[in-house]
This record gives sequence, C-alpha cells and structure tokens, in this order.
Amino acid sequence: MQTEPKPGTLYVVGTPIGNLEDMTFRAVRILQTVDTIAAEDTRHTGKLLQHFQIKTPQVSYHEHNRNSRIPELLEHLTNGKAIALVSDAGMPGISDPGYELVKACIESGITVVPIPGASAAITALSAAGLPTDRFVFEGFLPAKGQQRREYLESLQTESRTLIFYESPHRLRETLQDLAEIWGSDRQIVLARELTKLYEEFWRGTIALAIAHYSQREPQGEYTLLVAGTPASQTQLTQAQLKAELQQLISQGISRSQASRQLAKLTSLPRRQIYQLALSIILNPEETDSFNS
Repeated sequence: MQTEPKPGTLYVVGTPIGNLEDMTFRAVRILQTVDTIAAEDTRHTGKLLQHFQIKTPQVSYHEHNRNSRIPELLEHLTNGKAIALVSDAGMPGISDPGYELVKACIESGITVVPIPGASAAITALSAAGLPTDRFVFEGFLPAKGQQRREYLESLQTESRTLIFYESPHRLRETLQDLAEIWGSDRQIVLARELTKLYEEFWRGTIALAIAHYSQREPQGEYTLLVAGTPASQTQLTQAQLKAELQQLISQGISRSQASRQLAKLTSLPRRQIYQLALSIILNPEETDSFNS
C-alpha cells in the first residue's frame, strides 16, 4: 500500500550493501518523496540517488557533526518535515551514529518508521553455515590490541554464534587474538564483498584462517562469524578451579600461565580465573619459584 510520507516523521531507510538491485521499491519511493535525506556521506549517497533518479536534497549527518546536526533535524521534524536517514550501506543505526538520532526523536515524541533493507550481519549469517537460532551481533571490536583482547575474554563463554565487523588492516591481528583467547580450533566464517561481483565466503577453523591470510593480503570490509562455545565445554565450580590452580602453581607455573591454561579448558575469562589465582596463599618456597 503506497502512502505519502507522514509530516514530522523520521524514516530509517535501508540501502544496498553492494548490489544496487537490492534496493526496495518502498525505499526508492520514500527517498523520492521526503523533504530531506540525512546521509552519512552525501557524495556516496549522491551516486545512489542519481542511479534511481532521486532529486531530494541531502544534508550530512555523521559521527563528527552529529552533536550539532541532531538539534537541527529535530527542529525540522517538529515543524512537520519528513526526513529519511540513510547510511553509506545497509540499515542506519547499525554500527553508526544513526542510533543517536533515532533515540533523540523517540525522546522528543517524533514518529520513527523503519524501511527495511540489506544488513551485512544478517546477509552473512544466512549463508555462513553456523547456527542461526541464537546469535549475537558485536559490531566492530576495539581497535587497540589490549582493549580488543580484554573484550574477547569477556565473550569467551558465549554459546551463541558471534558476528563482528572488521577492517582489512586489523584482520590478521584479530585472528591471532581469537586463536590465543578462544582457541585455534574454533570454527569461523569470513565473509567479504557481500552482494558484490567478488563476494566470498571462507569457512574453516581460526588456525586455518590465520594460515590462509598469511599467504593472502586481506581486502575489503569483513564480516566475521564465529561459532559459540560448545555447551559441553568443561565447567568447574570455584572450589574445583581453585584446586586446579593450586596444583598448577605447585608445579612452578606462574599464576598468569595457570590462568591462561584453565581459561582455554573452561572458556571462562582469563581475568576472572586470574583474580581467583591471586587469592591463593603460597608457601614461601613456592613464592620464590616464580613471578606471579
């Protein structure tokens, strides 16, 4: 059912992630008939609008101007203008500042209407071959190594399929961190160039992915899908963990090394186990045998 855009409404419009044929009829109609299009990159969106012969004026809305732009857009919406929000690709608000505009509209009592479109995360999941009944989208991992590793440790016991976005220049580092923290035998799928001419799905273990990309330069934006922790993974009570730690420490292994070993065995965060290891009181001879 075709209707004109409602005054004072924000339309969250999905756009193609690669193949322009994925643009919906509804998305084209909304973009043609709203008063303004708020775009992440007006030059990028301009090419899309030109392809579909859409002449609606644009205004930029992105990470660096959102604080000043949100009040302006809210004023236009309050005055009865219909605005479409678009990102460079996919659904706005997914790993971009569109969320903040949507939130501001809801808080101001402005109607928000989604116009569904492609999403890299769901597109990749549908063809990955990993469980789809339960999954969690984590977006982009932290860029800094230490923060990324700590974040991955916090997800170590997650049993659902995990979905991440990653840039090509950080892919190798992320794969190494995944192997160290989650184990190199975990199943992973790397999807790139989704819906485009050179679309590719790579499937295997994290170890094989590391080997694959040691021989090949990563190119394009990646969607990573990683199998969750098996439900059968060994689980120990706190008392059992402490006993295991005590045994390892008595053999001359440091607290840090012992914590890392048990983290791989149990899929518990290493930091959680290390905090437990710090509570273990050592004999004087054990204290001298290693650095904790």
